[in-house]
Amino acid sequence: MPKSSGLGDALFLDGFDLSGDVGAVGSIAGGPRPLDVTAIDKSARERLGGLRDGSLEFTSFFDVAALASHAALKTLPTTDRVVSYFRGTLLGGQAASLVGKQLNYDPSRNEDGSLTFKVNARANGFGLDWGRSLTAGKRTDSAPTNGASVDHTDVTTAFGWQAYLHVFAFAGTSVTVTLQDSADDAAWANLTGGAFTAATGQTSQRLEGGRTATVRRYLRAVTSGTFSNAVFAVVFARNLVAVSF
Repeated sequence: MPKSSGLGDALFLDGFDLSGDVGAVGSIAGGPRPLDVTAIDKSARERLGGLRDGSLEFTSFFDVAALASHAALKTLPTTDRVVSYFRGTLLGGQAASLVGKQLNYDPSRNEDGSLTFKVNARANGFGLDWGRSLTAGKRTDSAPTNGASVDHTDVTTAFGWQAYLHVFAFAGTSVTVTLQDSADDAAWANLTGGAFTAATGQTSQRLEGGRTATVRRYLRAVTSGTFSNAVFAVVFARNLVAVSF
């Protein structure tokens, strides 16, 4: 894969598109927390992998427009939030997601007159997932649609998966986003447990498959239901090794 810059990225939170209000992403961290197990007969540190963790920090501008950053962040809910960072908005691009707590919404009014807010989302229960986008940034369906496929050159894996959904706008009765896989990009089947809960408005969700679930080479997101407008984004994380939560 060629090198790339961080231009044209996106950041979504609970069905809010904050991409136009986020000036910087300060840190995307994940993996196991290191446990120090250095014995007294060692002259250097020894560590084991502990619990999975993750965090995503970003700086936001002050925007009071409807569905903009202030509306999304000012409530500081105690419940979990779903945050996704898209490295570009091409179909199949790299993306990081987590379910976590929004710890702060701290303003800083600088000498030059700028007003920015630091936000830290800390993972709760699952850690950070790096995956691939099954939508080209935000996707808009006006009727049930079979989405374009993404070729995961990992071919077939058998260690389960996680997936994340953001619904930004909706008109209709409900829309169900379902994940499908294929070995040949022709014959498709629903992933077991791969249907998100039917959405009737702005929302976000996380799904996970069985820890030994097989995932074939090609993946896509399909929609069903009764609706005239559904704007959404999907991230899929395929596990290449055994993972437990």
